[in-house]
Amino acid sequence: MKDGSIGRFGLNLLAALGLALVVAGCSAKDDVDLSAYVDTIEPADTLYNQGLANLNAGRLKEASAKFDSVTRQHPYSEFSRKSMVMGAFTLYRQGRYDEAVNAGKRYVSLYPSSEEAAYAQYIVGLAYFRQVPDVTRDQRDTQLAIQAMQDVVDRYPESEYVEDAESKIRFARDQLAGKEMQVGRYYLERREYIAAINRFRNVVEQFSNTRHVEEALARLTESYYAMGLANEAQAAAAVLGHNFPDSPWYRDSYKLLQSKGLSPRENSGSWLARVTGIGRRT
Repeated sequence: MKDGSIGRFGLNLLAALGLALVVAGCSAKDDVDLSAYVDTIEPADTLYNQGLANLNAGRLKEASAKFDSVTRQHPYSEFSRKSMVMGAFTLYRQGRYDEAVNAGKRYVSLYPSSEEAAYAQYIVGLAYFRQVPDVTRDQRDTQLAIQAMQDVVDRYPESEYVEDAESKIRFARDQLAGKEMQVGRYYLERREYIAAINRFRNVVEQFSNTRHVEEALARLTESYYAMGLANEAQAAAAVLGHNFPDSPWYRDSYKLLQSKGLSPRENSGSWLARVTGIGRRT
């Protein structure tokens, strides 16, 4: 070793001493409190009630944070179970629908028989329902809303959410029927009659309790008439007149048939007779 040379050991020693001084300096200067990086454990009921207070005050982000803290700090407590449901509702209130759906489904999968399970399933349905689009768009969320709300009705028939769930199912089914009508009218305008008939027929067969069935029968009359299928056109008009005798749609269908000397007539061989029972031989 040459005179004045520190050597590798000396360099390592100085580096170690320097690091120690840096750490010491930081400690002295910043006074780092390691406890600040550790969650403060609060009682489950305290956190839960704070979450409810924030929710009632409209502080939704703060409410979510409190409910999350309960499930994180007290995962096996009763308040953790309740917080999961309220957390799902808070996500729904924030418009975070996909997260609300996931949270609600997770709760139902873990606690399907608990007293809050019906509410959790109802939240799933509400989250889908809020995403029901215009009839011109894809109706996947509408179908999911129907399925989720039907689960409320079927799995929790005694719950207080059944009545509203059934109401939303009716609305969503009407939306699906409206979509079928929108597509059917598009095909009818393009004179693609078979495609149009399939859509209108689906409304009559699958959505007979919606407001669209009246127009669907009239459009079937129009489509069959345009194809020269007089018997089917007469049968559709007969079903329309039987169910909606005062309807403007029936008056228009009647006039259409009369223009060629035809009139509404029941047809026992028509699929309409099978579906509606009108004109079917017994």
